[in-house]
Amino acid sequence: MIQFLTTLWSYGFMRNALLAGVLVSIACGIIGTLVVLNRIVFISGGIAHAAYGGVGIAYFLGADPVLGAVGFSLLSSLAMGLVHRKEGQRADTIIGVMWAIGMAIGIIFLSLSPGYKADLMSYLFGSILAVSTMDLWLMAGIALLSLVFMLLFYRQLLALSFDQTFATVRNVPVGPLYLAMITLIGLTVVIAMRVVGLIMVIALLTIPPAIANLYLKDMRAIMALSAALSMLFCTVGLIISYVLNLPSGAVIILVAGLAYVLAALIRSLLLRRQVPEEGIAVIG
Repeated sequence: MIQFLTTLWSYGFMRNALLAGVLVSIACGIIGTLVVLNRIVFISGGIAHAAYGGVGIAYFLGADPVLGAVGFSLLSSLAMGLVHRKEGQRADTIIGVMWAIGMAIGIIFLSLSPGYKADLMSYLFGSILAVSTMDLWLMAGIALLSLVFMLLFYRQLLALSFDQTFATVRNVPVGPLYLAMITLIGLTVVIAMRVVGLIMVIALLTIPPAIANLYLKDMRAIMALSAALSMLFCTVGLIISYVLNLPSGAVIILVAGLAYVLAALIRSLLLRRQVPEEGIAVIG
């Protein structure tokens, strides 16, 4: 086993892939926890799919699709964040429309672009083995930005995530902080896109924090465990996909999904065992 791992590490593309998994996991652990606790998973999905519009436009103009995804992701995240703040319950419909428009724009511009476009499938389904040095620098920058954001505004984010009314009463700048969080979601979506693709990025953002939230209540602890779980899923999924010659992004998400099912079953069994014990204690 050790020899096998040493052999994998000897390949440059595999080292880049493993490092990408670590960097993306740090960002997803922090930002994904905020997504789950603030119950804005749908917005994250909307941002991820709308970002494909930027990929299509950039490809049509001959620019780097990642830069197009960054620009479109930032615009769509701010737009969806403002809509969600102002419209409340009605925001789901509007975000769904923006989601569809972004995907449609990307598909149309790609169809208008000349040349062979097989490489663009990697933006939909991920291509962690093709991560470049520039991608790694972008991932490192966004991971660092997410970490600094959490350290500087942890108390405010905690109040925002669990009780927005209390946060407002305590003079927390809820609006600007919320939009900053949404912006970071957009940036995290872009870097996670290179690992698992736009279609499955929402799973990488939400499954590790969802597992951590089953057992933990402290937000710092949830973020730390989420990042560790995400690293584990990326590493295990990458190794399995390499051995079986399967799409890495899909395998990573499958590993994460199975881990969530297992964690939920264990949590359910623990709760069932506690209820009878508490009942006996009361009767006694």
